[in-house]
Amino acid sequence: MLLGMWVAVAGVLALGFEAWLDRQDNPNRNLQTVVASDGAREVSLERNRAGHYVAEGTINGHPVTFMLDTGASDVSIPESVARELGLERGPPMQYRTANGIVTAYTTELSRVTLGDLEQREIRGSINPHMDGEEILLGMSFLGDLDFRQSRGVLTLTQY
Repeated sequence: MLLGMWVAVAGVLALGFEAWLDRQDNPNRNLQTVVASDGAREVSLERNRAGHYVAEGTINGHPVTFMLDTGASDVSIPESVARELGLERGPPMQYRTANGIVTAYTTELSRVTLGDLEQREIRGSINPHMDGEEILLGMSFLGDLDFRQSRGVLTLTQY
């Protein structure tokens, strides 16, 4: 019985530690939107422990994880994620990245959301050179928003 208690305690501690680590990677799991009197919508994001802004959103109604990247021209999607989302490859295009020039494939995203911020008919790219599940939320989405950063918080405003 004592052994069972210690196993249970260890399990609870492991779950708590896993939740803490998850919050460190993505502190923006439950995005709140503030609507101003003029109809503008604001979403504020906390920087994660690596200094990035990571948040949940959707592409064409499917839940995804975004990392905001003002240096990315488009919403850049790893090829494996694009397949899961049912996105079609368009013509190839060359992009200059931190890792050099890569060839990716254009795609059209019908609907992209981040919290209650929504845009339609957004240009994206399917990148066969990206690993993982995170999608770079680039300027094809961010370019129509106002954003400001202060003390580790990035506020995005859509008018």
